[in-house]
Amino acid sequence: MSTAVGGSSKGGSRAGRRVSLEAPADLSAAPGFGARRLYQAYLAAWNRHVDPVLTGPQFAVLSAVRAYPGHDQTALASAVALDTSTMADVCRRLEKRGLIARGPAPHDARAKVLTLTDEGVAAFREVTRRTRKLDRALLADCPPDKREAVAEILNDLGALWEAVAERREI
Repeated sequence: MSTAVGGSSKGGSRAGRRVSLEAPADLSAAPGFGARRLYQAYLAAWNRHVDPVLTGPQFAVLSAVRAYPGHDQTALASAVALDTSTMADVCRRLEKRGLIARGPAPHDARAKVLTLTDEGVAAFREVTRRTRKLDRALLADCPPDKREAVAEILNDLGALWEAVAERREI
């Protein structure tokens, strides 16, 4: 990671010079640091190559609405690993953009059933195309026979770490 170094003659560096420093060993040995680096790199790649406006969580919601038509917002939240308040915010944004429609559930007027609009279907298709292209680029240096295992390991770690987060104590 690069860090700008200011220019005091006592430090021996010049204004504007960049120094590249490695993460300290104890930090790079922490799995959370690696997870954060992956996430930061993924966000940067998503914004540059997929969509700078539609977020990954918004795309996940569009995907879940397409996969599970007629289900309510709360049920879909668990499918995309969002808490219900974040899900409500994401859905409001998608509805405002005209990508989903929210209506009362037949079994409970307080629950919101989600459907993709025509614009949402078109956006989902285009973003899916760009997302798959990004997926291929991210795993390009991974042997083809191990790509599925990489995704499985990442998802398994996510589930394990969610369980740790739910514990009262560790």
